[in-house]
Amino acid sequence: MSQDMLMLLVEGLGETFYMVTVSSLVSALFGIPLGVVLVVTGKGHIKENLVFNQTLGAIVNAARSTPFIILMVAIIPFTRIIVGTSIGTNAAIVPLSIAAIPFLARVVESAIKEVDAGLIEAAQSMGASTGQIILKVLIPESMPSIVLGFTLTVISLIGYSAMAGAIGGGGLGDLAIRYGYQRFRADVMLATVVILIAMVQIVQSSGDYFAHRLNKR
Repeated sequence: MSQDMLMLLVEGLGETFYMVTVSSLVSALFGIPLGVVLVVTGKGHIKENLVFNQTLGAIVNAARSTPFIILMVAIIPFTRIIVGTSIGTNAAIVPLSIAAIPFLARVVESAIKEVDAGLIEAAQSMGASTGQIILKVLIPESMPSIVLGFTLTVISLIGYSAMAGAIGGGGLGDLAIRYGYQRFRADVMLATVVILIAMVQIVQSSGDYFAHRLNKR
């Protein structure tokens, strides 16, 4: 493999890392609060509002059920409004984030639902406000599961970022398609696959480590 190709691989890795990092942060910023809202407005919870909960849940389900490649194409006008273009790494971040937010929200919802109801009742009996229950009971108690869910989200984003290369999203996926597939460079295709596998392994190991450290049980 030539030095020029190695440089392209390094550049592609940097673009993939950039896309995944930014979209992961955006998904955490919006997905975690969304997951909390889905829980606390559910039936029998501290801020029960079934109409709102079911409406929000339907929107989340609709976003989750849309295949990523279709989502990327469908929101091109929105992507252009946000970043001014529909190609490149910055453009890819928009659909990546939109795909990850509802996914993470459902993961967070499942994690928080595992919290012992007795802890919530104890906090309520001591006069804790809704905010205090969320910040001091629900999130801390479910944090190991949330970390594992966030890890799963990041891994999914790595796969999605490779798919984004199909429509000019940049990164390793774009490199694999333009050089590995279209120019029949098996070495380039193999290198991109190995790098993506290594990224997934690092993310998974890191997520498992932090989840274990946060687990109080």
